[in-house]
Amino acid sequence: MKDGAARAYRMTARAEAAERTGQRIIDAMLCLYADVPYDRIRLEDVASEADVTVQTVIRRFGTKHGLLAATVERELSRLAADRAAAVGESPEATLHSLVRYYENHGALILKLYAEAGQAPGVPELAARSRSYHVSWCREAFAERLDGIHDRATRRRRLAQVVAVCDATTWRILRFDGGLTARQTEEALREMLLPLLLPPAA
Repeated sequence: MKDGAARAYRMTARAEAAERTGQRIIDAMLCLYADVPYDRIRLEDVASEADVTVQTVIRRFGTKHGLLAATVERELSRLAADRAAAVGESPEATLHSLVRYYENHGALILKLYAEAGQAPGVPELAARSRSYHVSWCREAFAERLDGIHDRATRRRRLAQVVAVCDATTWRILRFDGGLTARQTEEALREMLLPLLLPPAA
């Protein structure tokens, strides 16, 4: 192997190793963040979980705030892909997938919203996530909402759909209300489907 090719190979290998290390650190942060209040997470704990030194974490992400922002950004991208896949062939199928999505990710999403203000850069990511939720609702139920011709009514119905399909509504029904996942889906369906009907003449 020529010197140039060997050097390029080593640089690529180092970059890939650095990327794997970075992802391992983010995985460690995510694991801790799921169960521990953000203000109680220490970089020493993250480093130990990721099997790296604290200096490696700092060199890669700068601060704990920087690490949280990187973690949230990665997870929001992954969650958006899962959320996009939740759109079904009917409102009922879409709602079924949405409840399953919240069963897997709802607690983490709500924790992010609750603690977003503790780290610079994270409130903007949380706002982007909320904006995506509105867009998702608009697209997921577009066929039904577009059948409502009065603009003011359609706008009001979309706002209601956004509220019904929000993670907070899922949490209220699921945990405050003590419903099972199936009962939560049924309750959401009872609230959602009338909103997708054209208004009575």
